[in-house]
Amino acid sequence: MAGEFDNFEEILNDHIPVDKLKYVKRILYGAELESLEFSAEAQALASDKGFEVKGYVFPAAKETTRSPRVVRVAGIQNKIVLPTTASVVEQRDAMHKRIKDILHCAALCGVNIICMQEAWTMPFAFCTREKQPWCEFAESAEHGPTTKLLQELAMQYNMVIISPILEREEDRGDVLQNTAVVITNTGNVLGKSRKNHIPRVGDFNESTYYMEGNTGHKVFDTNFGKVAINICYGRHHPQNWMLYGLNGAEIVFNPSATVGALSEPLWSIEARNAAIANSYFTVAINRVGMEVFPNEFTSADGKPAHKDFGHFYGSSYITGPDGARTPSLSRTKDGLIIAEIDLNQCRQVKDKWGFRMTQRLDLYIQELNSIMKPDWKPDIVKETADK
Repeated sequence: MAGEFDNFEEILNDHIPVDKLKYVKRILYGAELESLEFSAEAQALASDKGFEVKGYVFPAAKETTRSPRVVRVAGIQNKIVLPTTASVVEQRDAMHKRIKDILHCAALCGVNIICMQEAWTMPFAFCTREKQPWCEFAESAEHGPTTKLLQELAMQYNMVIISPILEREEDRGDVLQNTAVVITNTGNVLGKSRKNHIPRVGDFNESTYYMEGNTGHKVFDTNFGKVAINICYGRHHPQNWMLYGLNGAEIVFNPSATVGALSEPLWSIEARNAAIANSYFTVAINRVGMEVFPNEFTSADGKPAHKDFGHFYGSSYITGPDGARTPSLSRTKDGLIIAEIDLNQCRQVKDKWGFRMTQRLDLYIQELNSIMKPDWKPDIVKETADK
């Protein structure tokens, strides 16, 4: 990661005059958010274990007919712990230990719902297109060692845990899936949501391992709110975000794995825009660091063979339905991003902006149905010679 800068916000703070900085941040981030204060124990744990912890408050207006619905949501970003040459079990167990420390900190900070990054138990090896040993990281969503560990922690911490893993669907031919497992605060597996959109862009050609998911746009009604998981590449598709909202999501997590040279200009826009367009909260999570593999691989893009596919730039953040968003976590360090949110804000923003009321699903459906027909032609009006 030589030459990588740590944080975009620090550049703003260092180089924009103080009297203008608040206007720049208002435009970039919306309303200024109050920072959360955490216990000395939580801060000491984060310092001792080498990860940052940041928290912010998203307020809502006081209502007379509803009580506040305040919950704390969080996302975890992290580097892999061991080299990719270590055994599968050693790598997985090291990741388990790392995440246990960060989950403990989240519990000390009062987090109710938390999500890890995409395929968090392993290096993001899918772009190598090698089958072994990477397929060995796959495990059962219901009975695998990762789920069993998190079930215990979910009950211990009274926390809903969303665990994106490489799933092996053992009762359906051992096929692999890119899956997020939803574990309730009572320790039960509430269900799972699979990646709807699989990239085929340069190194990121993941269909070597798994194909598009078959779980649709499930929303999970937990004790702390209605949550959904839009895994990684699905963030590029507005319709994907929309359908989670139509199904009633109040918080949509976007666990991802993406590198700077490919997507960083899009990163700060997409999850924020989704929160605005769909009147819900979004939690955008990206892993950190450089992952180097034993064997070289090529990308079919004319570039030389290489053993890594670039720097995962972290920068995880949370956005509210009014478009206000937190500053990002570091581009280079492990971190825990937390937000105290009032879910009443979702309806309040719907009432204010009326996006749900003014959208034209009837019109979209009619035109989309036409587009799917073999004889469809684009509805383009051209100037004719006789005009």
